[in-house]
Amino acid sequence: ANDALVDLPAPSNISVWWNFGSLLGLCLATQILTGLFLAMHYTSDISTAFSSVCHICRDVSYGWLIRNIHANGASFFFICIYMHIARGLYYGSY
Repeated sequence: ANDALVDLPAPSNISVWWNFGSLLGLCLATQILTGLFLAMHYTSDISTAFSSVCHICRDVSYGWLIRNIHANGASFFFICIYMHIARGLYYGSY
């Protein structure tokens, strides 16, 4: 009746703002996975830490991509968490 592809019995207060909880879970899983892959090649010793980051970016297969996904994923995680909290405050679900 409303030209939707699938007409689910969802309440009317469910909006796009409710997607941020799912995006938070996806971001967290991505951060954990990329963090584990980065930790496999990173050395925390003060004299070799920078060299290990260069090694990740240059020598590890798609290491530059994993590092960028991890860095930008952290920013996206905080955007999602702020939007998720803002949605909860706006709708009064606290």
